[in-house]
Amino acid sequence: MLTAIIDYESGNLHSAHKAFQRMARECDAGDVIVTADADVVARADRIVLPGDGAFPSCMATLKGQSGIYAAMIEAAVEKGRPFLGICVGMQLMASMGREYEDTAGLDWIEGEVTKITPRDPALKVPHMGWNDLIIDHPHPVFDGIKTGDHTYFVHSYHMDVRHNSERLAHVDYAGDVTAVIGRDTMIGMQFHPEKSQTTGLRMIANFLNWRP
Repeated sequence: MLTAIIDYESGNLHSAHKAFQRMARECDAGDVIVTADADVVARADRIVLPGDGAFPSCMATLKGQSGIYAAMIEAAVEKGRPFLGICVGMQLMASMGREYEDTAGLDWIEGEVTKITPRDPALKVPHMGWNDLIIDHPHPVFDGIKTGDHTYFVHSYHMDVRHNSERLAHVDYAGDVTAVIGRDTMIGMQFHPEKSQTTGLRMIANFLNWRP
């Protein structure tokens, strides 16, 4: 079993790598590697796409590495390998990003990425820090996780999901903010599971154990 964390020069790869390695050892879930090698991505059993920064630049950088981009599409879409997007890596799964300029996303989850607009003007954007998950739909990634468990966020944009069935969890930040999306063999987390202590590590383990 091989889990590939895609290195496309975006994201905190070190902390993600350490967290996934730790849980893979505990779950006997095989090897976890950070890679920019398209051949490795194509043959991986699970794909993780991290991401920090702006939607347009992350998408341009990902598409600019044509070998990795094509391998990711092959693995996640054509072969149906389990896929996890983290932070901007999750946002790239949307149909469209509205950050700075309109940018087409992967269109794996119908919806668009828009700026967070809390109803309370005293709340700051970016949404940064711990917040309590509100689970909307059951999913294997939530095994052992319940509404009220908290995870760590750092973001100014979130996904407005078109189909409610594909928004698996949200948080309240003076309004609903999408936290987890998913369909078929794809899952996305707006928060950073690698920084979310017990809850995040459990969700990483659940992803590594997931057999769609």
